[in-house]
Amino acid sequence: MTGMSMFSYRPARDELAYTFGGRLPVAHVRSGEVFEVYTEDCFGGRVRGPADLPSLVCQAGQLNPVSGPFFVEGAEPGDTLAVHIVSIVPARGWGVSATFPYFGALTSTAHTATLQPPLDERVWVYDVDRAEGVVRYWASASDHLVELPLDPMIGTIGVAPAMEVRSTIVGDYYGGNLDTPELRAGSTLYLGVNVHGALLALGDGHARQGHGEACGVGVEIATVTTLAVELIKGVDTAWPRLETDAEIMSVGCARPLEDAYRMAQKDLTAWTVDLCGMQVLDAYQLLSQAARAPIGNVCDPNYTVLAAVEKDLLPRLHPPYGDVHARLRRLTATTAAGDTP
Repeated sequence: MTGMSMFSYRPARDELAYTFGGRLPVAHVRSGEVFEVYTEDCFGGRVRGPADLPSLVCQAGQLNPVSGPFFVEGAEPGDTLAVHIVSIVPARGWGVSATFPYFGALTSTAHTATLQPPLDERVWVYDVDRAEGVVRYWASASDHLVELPLDPMIGTIGVAPAMEVRSTIVGDYYGGNLDTPELRAGSTLYLGVNVHGALLALGDGHARQGHGEACGVGVEIATVTTLAVELIKGVDTAWPRLETDAEIMSVGCARPLEDAYRMAQKDLTAWTVDLCGMQVLDAYQLLSQAARAPIGNVCDPNYTVLAAVEKDLLPRLHPPYGDVHARLRRLTATTAAGDTP
């Protein structure tokens, strides 16, 4: 890619991380830099067929690995890190999904205890066909076949939290396991910096996922993901935010689900006030009629809900964060179009 330096990082298996925080950086990046990261699937590549039940092939505590962390030069608490997802390319021609006992939205869990028996542990293998742009589902108990659109996303991405270490299966104010399909190529994620260097990490790619991730597992894939970062100095972001060409979105993570919804709606209302100069109740009223609320997941330790609104519906919209999304889109346009760096 002409005029742009770029590096690639591929972790060895023992270099994969399972926490946000508590890890030394694997590389340093600068504001404005573009880089490529290999990420493993949530099973670390160990589940490859129906006989590879996760309980048999995955070690306890080694689910949902991330690549990184990456130390961002100059990042300090109180700053915001803009992370633009340039591209997400499936690294293999297959992906897997599964059901687990006592995990998922439609089964007994530790939080919702019932006398019904646990679900069976079962694995589904999907064809990931990049040429056709589809993901192929086969039913495990019949010959039913469905082709679904390939829609790669990053399930887990975040920075180190403040003064603690958190498991990669948790989503919270620092990002983490957000599991929203909105984290696809072309989106920019805004994360508040909590520690020196930010310590960005990512993983848990999905070939596609329905909103809510009802069974708790998307079509899990390894990826080659290209990112661009820009540091926004002296601007704090309390909860993750997303921007696309068409929309702005706020993220809430909590249990119960309605609290995650409220958090996202409150932040989007405040963001709209800041960007448009509106009175609070006017913004609240507009978003009540115009916004949508895509659900990320309803299975993990914290649930994820987004509040999203189309930019065209917001009056006199000031470009978020100094128009960094458009700037990073221009910076990476040739890579997004498929050029090889």
